[in-house]
Amino acid sequence: MAALPNSVMNKPEFDPRKFLATIGTGRKVVTFPQKQTIFTQGEAADAVFYIQKGKVRLTVVSKVGKEATLAILSEGEFFGEGGLAGQPFRMGSATAMTDCEVLRIDKKAMMLALHREHTFSDLFVAYLLARNIRYEEDLVDQLFNSSEKRLARILLLLAHFGKESVPETVIPKISQETLADMIGTTRSRVSFFMNRFRKLGFVDYGENGLQVHSSLLNIVLHD
Repeated sequence: MAALPNSVMNKPEFDPRKFLATIGTGRKVVTFPQKQTIFTQGEAADAVFYIQKGKVRLTVVSKVGKEATLAILSEGEFFGEGGLAGQPFRMGSATAMTDCEVLRIDKKAMMLALHREHTFSDLFVAYLLARNIRYEEDLVDQLFNSSEKRLARILLLLAHFGKESVPETVIPKISQETLADMIGTTRSRVSFFMNRFRKLGFVDYGENGLQVHSSLLNIVLHD
């Protein structure tokens, strides 16, 4: 899921994190250990969250109990903003994939912040538009690409491939079940592809997680 565009986030005259620290009441920094629930599907949508450290997994559960992973978010990304558009209850759940530090902003405080600072409002809208584009790309990916290509793409996205000077990045430990859930295939297929990627030198397993090499892009680009 896309973070605020680098061209916008890197503007020296405006830092969203510093601005959010000045909005007064209605905000607080909250820490969550790995695997702890941040909010649950069906709870009141009364706040927006901004990730200051760590990774967060968004999921949704169907009426028959099937769980799907919607996204994995990282530092600099917002989530839980549905309440700003009138959602009374959470449409999904959020869980800390790693130890996390998030800024919880009450709905009223967030609305006031968006009205108070137009630059911040523009940044937030840009973030939502970028994420909408990502959703469209995900849909196209599911409809037209093979499961191998979908896996390669999600690994590159999780590794933030394409960001400034980050050709190879380590992804904190993520289960093959979660990856299978995200790309719409089975765990055994993910295992098969991951072993293939490792043998080809596209990925490596280490103590800190999965290292993704830029060469994995060859799978996405190959017809």
